[in-house]
Amino acid sequence: MMPRVCVAIFGAFAAFAVLSLSTTSVQGQAGYPSQAIKLIVPNPAGGLADTVARIIGRRLQERLGQAVLVENRPGGNGSIAAAALATSPADGYTFMVTDGAILSINPLLYARLAYRPQDLAPVALVGRAPLFLAANARLPVGTLVEFVAYARAHPGALNYGSSGLGSTHHLSMVAAMAALGLTMTHIPYKGTSESVPALLGGHVDVLFSSYAGIAGFVRDKRVTLLATNGLQRSAEMPDVPPVADLIPGFDFSVMQGVFAHAGTPADVVARIAAEVAAIVREPDIIRQLAVVGVEPVGVGPEEFAAALRSEIARVADAARAAGIKPQ
Repeated sequence: MMPRVCVAIFGAFAAFAVLSLSTTSVQGQAGYPSQAIKLIVPNPAGGLADTVARIIGRRLQERLGQAVLVENRPGGNGSIAAAALATSPADGYTFMVTDGAILSINPLLYARLAYRPQDLAPVALVGRAPLFLAANARLPVGTLVEFVAYARAHPGALNYGSSGLGSTHHLSMVAAMAALGLTMTHIPYKGTSESVPALLGGHVDVLFSSYAGIAGFVRDKRVTLLATNGLQRSAEMPDVPPVADLIPGFDFSVMQGVFAHAGTPADVVARIAAEVAAIVREPDIIRQLAVVGVEPVGVGPEEFAAALRSEIARVADAARAAGIKPQ
């Protein structure tokens, strides 16, 4: 099956997940929560999802009066963590904090998954973390418009880096290139710990990166920020325009959200969604999230599912343009 089929399938999965939550009978939940809650994350300690889970988890623990524990399950592009959630009881005591890649990207990369996407249900969209298009300072461009003009005048002459084939960093660039008519050579790396040094060393000319990964180099004028892959200007860098200024609707910002096992009681999901929405509106939480480049959203399962369906469609189109097939 190829991307357009995946769009329909996983769009249906997202809708099914919300339906499962809304129709599950609720019994014995009046005293919820009565025990510790676990937040599974697909990254080692210090990763973005881990940091978001700990920021939200600490405040959730205070508000609910029960321990909220973060459990790191790294590996398999999130598949290990997703499988752990999918096999946990649907009782409202186990959740996962991660990005949308478990539903949008992984099915396009892997012919076999360790989990069934329909077993994962969106609960709350915590926020979005935009990536920034950064250029080596030696590249003679200072704006997005200048970069597009330069790349068009030098087809095939530029290299762009990414955090790996099929990563959001990669697909953001593929989508932008397709829409703007650019030709560049992709050089994939194993994460930003490799790709950002490659940018600084001139081995690649441009790449998409989180702001946290390049902030120091922006201040030192070693890289130039050209655009953000979010739909709007970032509160963190309001002078940097979105790619959407040139490509209406362009949005590849990284969603960070809370997922449950499908079938989790509806009132429990509603309670956690409401708590998360309230937490991400607190000024101190907003400041903590801003440090790691996350802009708060705080919406519930229906809105989160709609955002996932939109992401799935965009990612599928980019994957097709890149010639990515499940392996």
